[in-house]
Amino acid sequence: MIDLQYDEEFAVLTLRRPEALNALSFALIERIGQCIREAGQSNARALIITGEGEKSFCAGADIKELQQRGLAAQREGAELGQSVFALLDRLPIPSIALVNGFAFGGGCEMALACTLRLALPNAKFGLPEVKLGLIPGYGGTQRLPRLVGPGRALEMVMTGRTVAAEEAVAIGLVNRIVQAPGIDAAKAYAREFSGHGLRALQFAREAVQRALDVPLHEGLRVEADLSTLAYRTADAEEGMQAFVEKRKARFRDE
Repeated sequence: MIDLQYDEEFAVLTLRRPEALNALSFALIERIGQCIREAGQSNARALIITGEGEKSFCAGADIKELQQRGLAAQREGAELGQSVFALLDRLPIPSIALVNGFAFGGGCEMALACTLRLALPNAKFGLPEVKLGLIPGYGGTQRLPRLVGPGRALEMVMTGRTVAAEEAVAIGLVNRIVQAPGIDAAKAYAREFSGHGLRALQFAREAVQRALDVPLHEGLRVEADLSTLAYRTADAEEGMQAFVEKRKARFRDE
């Protein structure tokens, strides 16, 4: 039900549960975590996450699994989802959510955890947990305001409304709308940065992520530290030499 394949220089994780709109069971969440770890240890330059079929990227949690659970079990389930999606923050390669159709609840939270998000024209995003008397539990209340601001995030969480692809781009939830076939569009998008050295990409991601959590003066210190580390890499030496020699750099992730 979870398929991890390697396509050219990319790892592609596909949720294959179309009969349930690719809904997330706890077993599927654990398997997603295994696949993320495997992709991070591979030679892939980026991880693309998508869902099988045209209707749904991921429709969220399997609601039947959530019923009649004790509080301890519910807490463990929330921590499992949070810990698995947090793996994307620590992944040594960038991750891209390719959203086709519904990205609701846990599916939206998985997309939020990715480095970047692409949407097909039929994509729809939402955190509808409030309609069930619940709130998001896999990171939605924390990652969404960091992308779209607290006002828009509160509106989405408190109303549970659906956001279509064009609005998602307008508010910063999605980076770009792409056309089918989506996987080809996602690979083309990934190639815009996958040729750069992974060390520099990691440092850049960390610097931007830290900017959301610390005051400006501390963020500037982090930027100075990371830019200095980048300067000491072999890739930086190669990149600057290639610029001087007017040729394409040959990065080796060193």
